[in-house]
Amino acid sequence: MEEKIKKEDADWKKELTPEEYHVTREKGTERAFTGKYWDFHGDGIYRCVCCGSELFDSETKYESGSGWPSFFTPVDGSKIEEDRDASFGMVRTEVKCGKCGAHLGHLFDDGPKPTGLRYCINSAALKFDERK
Repeated sequence: MEEKIKKEDADWKKELTPEEYHVTREKGTERAFTGKYWDFHGDGIYRCVCCGSELFDSETKYESGSGWPSFFTPVDGSKIEEDRDASFGMVRTEVKCGKCGAHLGHLFDDGPKPTGLRYCINSAALKFDERK
């Protein structure tokens, strides 16, 4: 198992943009159809903006119509964590980076085959590495 990264909020604030900090450390959400990756079609790997952990492959990204990048499976299930989120009067499954605990987005069961899952992820929580 990979060692967890733990930092003070002040350190995260120095390393991240205000939007990245708000989304990943304060469990914020960017507005739909505004993030840099919601309509992005590059070939490569999406990593955690906080720690660089590999999270999603572009081959699993699809157009969900939600306005956020959507994936039907992570690169490796051990790279993410799921928690119950009962905020805003609804119950959802929060998706977090398994290495640093960054809030990434939410998981829904309305995705395409083969998994039927939709990992609805904030662009601000991701950085993209193009496949070479």
